[in-house]
Amino acid sequence: MALLVSIFFGFVPMLLFAVFVYWLDRYEKEPKILLGAAFTWGALVAAGLSFVLNTSVGVGVYLLTGSEMAAEITSSTLAAPIIEEIFKGLAVLLVFLVFRNEFDSILDGLIYAAVTALGFAATENAFYIYNYGYQQDGWSGIFALVIIRVLIVGWQHPFYTSFTGIGLAAARLSKSSTVKILAPLAGLTAAAFTHSVHNLIASVVPGLGGFVFGSLLDWLGWALMFAFVLYRVYAEKRLLVQHLQEEIALGVLTAPQYQTACSPWSRTAAHMNALFNGRYTATRRFYRLCGELAHKKHQLAKLGDEQGNQRIIDRLRTEMQSLSPTAAA
Repeated sequence: MALLVSIFFGFVPMLLFAVFVYWLDRYEKEPKILLGAAFTWGALVAAGLSFVLNTSVGVGVYLLTGSEMAAEITSSTLAAPIIEEIFKGLAVLLVFLVFRNEFDSILDGLIYAAVTALGFAATENAFYIYNYGYQQDGWSGIFALVIIRVLIVGWQHPFYTSFTGIGLAAARLSKSSTVKILAPLAGLTAAAFTHSVHNLIASVVPGLGGFVFGSLLDWLGWALMFAFVLYRVYAEKRLLVQHLQEEIALGVLTAPQYQTACSPWSRTAAHMNALFNGRYTATRRFYRLCGELAHKKHQLAKLGDEQGNQRIIDRLRTEMQSLSPTAAA
């Protein structure tokens, strides 16, 4: 029963966090199957391989030095941040390479990185809650670890890995070969560095003071990242305002539909209205295509045709024209 409770509190809160991350992506939703695959990669592949390598490093250092403290500090502050961020970042890299047409913006990089990291956190939290909570202090230990792992440090892994997502997205949206090489490396370095700082504080600053200081530093970083996410959401709105105006003259969407497409609140109202008149599926699909069209037009203007941006734009316009008469505004 304790193991099941630990798994429940490890996974369910992180899944709810992932739903929140998905909700933040207001204008151009990512495919749920890709996000589910990213979460699963984090929970199984990244967490599993990281555990094996982190343990191996710790054992190796202990055998060389005979010091448990040296093994713990080396593993937690040097090896673990690099190993874990590489394995989490691989999921974002796979989306970047294999599903390039879905990787459209800085916000997309953030979304895939955060969801992958939440999968990793789910497995890690379940492990910590059971092994360091229940096995050491029983049910009170479970309660204490849930508070710490979910409420106090619940966003730590998405914060770290978001830098990797930003770096890959910057490379995706640049024509510079230098940026394409350096931006992902800079993102991964920032992810590992912030991860290492958190672990270092936890390892070398003992007691309640270290815990409070580390937590305040974490929350400051999360607040700044959240502000950046909100800015990127606003930037995506500006893309729609800029690139969808032309579609009115082309007959792809009407003026009221244009206004709705550029406002998340109007979209929500349109979805609710469509829910009651049998047009929900068409309406939801239509406004998601609006976001995709704006991003592809932006990429065409900035990067050229790449691997068929114009073809994708033509396909999106055709589908939108067919849905427009049934899409609520």
